[in-house]
Amino acid sequence: MRRFISPLVFGLAATLLIMPASSAQAPNDRKPPVIADQQASGGIDTVMAYAGTWKVTGERFATAHSDAGKEDTTLRNDCWKSGGYVACNQYVNGESKVLLVFTYSDLTKMYTSYPIPKDGQAVGSGRLQIVGNVWTFPWESTDGGVTTFFHVVNVFKDHDHIEYAQEFSPDNVHWTKMAQGSEVRIAN
Repeated sequence: MRRFISPLVFGLAATLLIMPASSAQAPNDRKPPVIADQQASGGIDTVMAYAGTWKVTGERFATAHSDAGKEDTTLRNDCWKSGGYVACNQYVNGESKVLLVFTYSDLTKMYTSYPIPKDGQAVGSGRLQIVGNVWTFPWESTDGGVTTFFHVVNVFKDHDHIEYAQEFSPDNVHWTKMAQGSEVRIAN
């Protein structure tokens, strides 16, 4: 059964789920531009870069885990910070879909996201690694003893432009692209 996991719902990792087909990182010979406010703030404040309303356009590809199609969606992340937490009520095409709560570990330099769906279903947590302007949401799924690795990579080109890709891998080395596209901020 093919199942596409939308890059719209960032941070949901293995429960709901957001480069080049061979890598989750930018090529070493061409570093993407660094977004000054992300680098300066660091820690949990960095997640606030995704607050606002975004126009999402992209393409999904037919793979073992996704169906071909187009993305054309409006995504609004209504985010706020309180203490060491950032929470975002995420709206897709005007409908509230999930509340995401983010934490940050300075020790591991990793973020954890805790999705809270409207129906209150228990869904676990996801991971997020932010290195400069590259945000990677990795997760894995095991079915019948076979583990498949997934990730969504968001590359902030500047404050208002993101390129994303979603990929899967049987070995966490060789990746197959499931989707790619862009997000453009249309309101703060």
